[in-house]
Amino acid sequence: MNTFEKIYDAVKKIPKGKVCTYGQIAAMAGNPRWSRVVGYALHVNPQPGVIPCHRVVTKNGEVSKAFAFGGENMQRILLAEEGIEFLDDGRVDLKKHFWCGDTI
Repeated sequence: MNTFEKIYDAVKKIPKGKVCTYGQIAAMAGNPRWSRVVGYALHVNPQPGVIPCHRVVTKNGEVSKAFAFGGENMQRILLAEEGIEFLDDGRVDLKKHFWCGDTI
């Protein structure tokens, strides 16, 4: 299994209504230093309907400015449709929606 496949497998584990950070996904995929690689992998997500890349946010709960499938607003829309709540400053409420996975 290559690096991107490991990343996609980790992202597929994020439950609906929860989010992970790029760093968490990197750690779940085998290397906590792969945060940027996670971003690259998600940008070329081959199965957007299957690999829920919209559930990956920054360590501060910010959505991606370069969300590959419709921009920043589309990521917010997809997250809101799953019941994700946002703070007044636009960040995801990590206290309510943070998921740390089963391998961290």
